[in-house]
Amino acid sequence: MSVPRPPDDTEPSPTPSDAAVPAPSDTPAPSDTPSDAAVPAPRDAAPSSDEQRLRELGYVQELARSMSGFSNFAVSFSIVSILSGCLTLYGFGMNTGGPALITWGWPVVGLMTLCVGLSMAEICSSYPTAGGLYYWAAKLAPSRAPAWSWFTGWFNFLGQVAVTAGIDYGAATFLNALLDLQFGLSATPAHTVEIFAVILVAHGLLNTLGVRLVALFNDVSVWWHLLGVLIIVGVLVFVPDHHSSASFVFGKFVNDTGFHSPFYVAMLGLLLAQYTLTGYDASAHMTEETHDAARSGPRGIVNAIVVSLVAGWVLLLGLTFAIQNYDGERTSGSGVPPAQIFIDAIGHTGAKLLLLIVIGAQFFCGMASVTANSRMIYAFSRDGALPGSRLWHRINPRTQTPTSAVWLAAGGAFLLGLPALWNSTAYAAVTSVSVIGLYIAYVIPVYLRLRQGDTFVRGPWHLGRWSRPIGTVAVGWTALITVLFMLPTVSPITALSFNYTPVAVAVVLGFAGVWWLVSARRWFTGPRVQSSLQESDLVASDVEKS
Repeated sequence: MSVPRPPDDTEPSPTPSDAAVPAPSDTPAPSDTPSDAAVPAPRDAAPSSDEQRLRELGYVQELARSMSGFSNFAVSFSIVSILSGCLTLYGFGMNTGGPALITWGWPVVGLMTLCVGLSMAEICSSYPTAGGLYYWAAKLAPSRAPAWSWFTGWFNFLGQVAVTAGIDYGAATFLNALLDLQFGLSATPAHTVEIFAVILVAHGLLNTLGVRLVALFNDVSVWWHLLGVLIIVGVLVFVPDHHSSASFVFGKFVNDTGFHSPFYVAMLGLLLAQYTLTGYDASAHMTEETHDAARSGPRGIVNAIVVSLVAGWVLLLGLTFAIQNYDGERTSGSGVPPAQIFIDAIGHTGAKLLLLIVIGAQFFCGMASVTANSRMIYAFSRDGALPGSRLWHRINPRTQTPTSAVWLAAGGAFLLGLPALWNSTAYAAVTSVSVIGLYIAYVIPVYLRLRQGDTFVRGPWHLGRWSRPIGTVAVGWTALITVLFMLPTVSPITALSFNYTPVAVAVVLGFAGVWWLVSARRWFTGPRVQSSLQESDLVASDVEKS
């Protein structure tokens, strides 16, 4: 059974010209530029235009629509969090490629990521709903739309939970390093997991207090990250008496993995950049809470990538130039090489202050990740696709937030991070799971959009004639990294060093696949939308009265 298309998704007559493709009823015809700057305002300028568009897509307004375009961008930027991803995996990068891969891998991965983000942003403009990726897959699939939607949603769920686990576990390692410096609390796996649990509980509590508080924290997070990068880089540039040479920063290759192929090790080293540049789909999941969603959502996705790409490279260069003793910092007893770099470069007191900046950024990042994860869970449960959907879709009437989904996001992340108690490579595996889960979910709608060609009905923000080449690059890059990050990261491979990424992916995919074959294919029809605007209006009236 196919998912019904919204009333304005009429099929245009075939034409080789982008300019002749009709746009949705509330948008002008698209131009051939990858910018929305020249697009005039929608014809329907009424205050309820966002809610009206949402009803056209089959849903009523249940969440509080109180976020600005900047706040929407702030959620994605906070989840990308260069001060989290870049620094928590910096030690991994020091062993898999070293300074050369840390320095050059970032812009290469950044440009590929931008292609993925641009392709997603164009689809987001057409379908600004909290369901995001799995809703897009259902609307874009030429056939078997429920199956495309089902598996996209499950990959997105896996990636969202994994990225929350990766962010908050990384924050726990840095906080443990600071507590070790200040109070002598040893950085053992048990202590780190305990701190990890406390951070997740704090993020769960903050997310139950309402979207306005979350939006405020995310707005602060943007400036915390930008000013934090400037302070950290400024201190590392001007305070140390010694800096590494340019030949070391741009050319030093290190292989401490046990593998003998430099090319293989270099490819593994790309995980540092690729893990950091994830999570920007949050802007799509927050569109039902954002004003002017068809433009603000796409802008949030793209701007989060671009700003992170520039600021992240500055941060990595500043940290790498500040290295004083590579081998000593790489094998730091705290398990947090950036902390040792700070200590060697500027002393213990300054290092503690810089660590506070990093931990604050990581805390903001984890909170935004729980927010986005809970909205995806809410939307997926709204369509009955998760066990216990009735519970996870429940809205707190006081805050208009999906409180139960918030705690599922936090609890799932804790379970995924638990193997760190006994697996020395668990953190790298969690980050790999997040990359694979999210990017497969990212690229399925992009692939389906490519198959639609000129029949795709664009929103007010689009890529024009660049849609196909950019989308093709996005699909190819995702195929590469999906295989790459399932491969072993150290040799020899033992029970303690085994990369359990394929196991985690197989368990979730196997569960979703078996459930689909045994049961879900008979009742899951994709996003549950009302069949008409009149029906949506009736449901909206019921929501307003409740």
